[in-house]
Amino acid sequence: MSAQGREMRAGTAVSPGATFIEFENASITYGRGARAVQALAPTSLRIAEGDFVALVGPSGCGKSTILKMVGELLKPSTGHVFVSGREIGAKPIRIGMAYQNPTLLPWLNIRDNVMLPLKIVPPFRQEFRSKRKGEFRDRVDAMLTQVGLAGFGEKYPFQLSGGMMQRANLCRALIHEPDLLLLDEPFGALDQFTREELWAIMQDLWLSKKLTVLLVTHDLREAAYLANRICVMSSRPGRILDDQIVELSRPRNIDMTFQPDFVALNQRLRALIVGARGGTGIVNHAPGTA
Repeated sequence: MSAQGREMRAGTAVSPGATFIEFENASITYGRGARAVQALAPTSLRIAEGDFVALVGPSGCGKSTILKMVGELLKPSTGHVFVSGREIGAKPIRIGMAYQNPTLLPWLNIRDNVMLPLKIVPPFRQEFRSKRKGEFRDRVDAMLTQVGLAGFGEKYPFQLSGGMMQRANLCRALIHEPDLLLLDEPFGALDQFTREELWAIMQDLWLSKKLTVLLVTHDLREAAYLANRICVMSSRPGRILDDQIVELSRPRNIDMTFQPDFVALNQRLRALIVGARGGTGIVNHAPGTA
């Protein structure tokens, strides 16, 4: 793989384009004194605007911790985290989030669940009263149609399958036109066929909107199917062992997951994670990296 178009900083490969997220020796330690546990070792990472980056690694390696730091739910114990050119907390940006549990409100129908961010996130909330039955309703219905939920706006969460609820959850995460989408194993609780169907939907949404996406997943096929870059993390305290650009053409489909280059990528990722679990001290051997 050529290193052309890849920028180097602190041994981390970066996709071309303006930097949108930057970790500068950022770490997280929970607790104090003898009870202190370092969840994330000092980490430097840069993510370009419009990129789709997947974080994979052993359980407890700090993947979700990184997601929470980017989402301003945690502040680094040391170092800095910058989003959209400003340190977290300094400049508000719109963020969409989707987790393994769809967390739809059971007393609201699907349309109102999806519309919820438009009620609370500026600048949409200033216009909510005047547009909720017109423009905003049309926006929600169009997005539900895009993910295969046309006609389900009046249904309630208990009337939908798990896969349908997760589709609605993705719509809610995207309805307010976020600058950044954070995904924490959003398809992990679904069966294989539903998961694969939602991969295709997620890919289509990303290709159409070109927003920046950070995905945490334990599914290596999912990471390779969806992401432009895959970062492999070590066991706790987490650090990035490997940062690889995924050079598979788009749009991707399930048939591609059985092709030799896709299988080889998954085998390589698996070997890195097995090594990380065993504490073998694997280092980054990706071409063009230090």
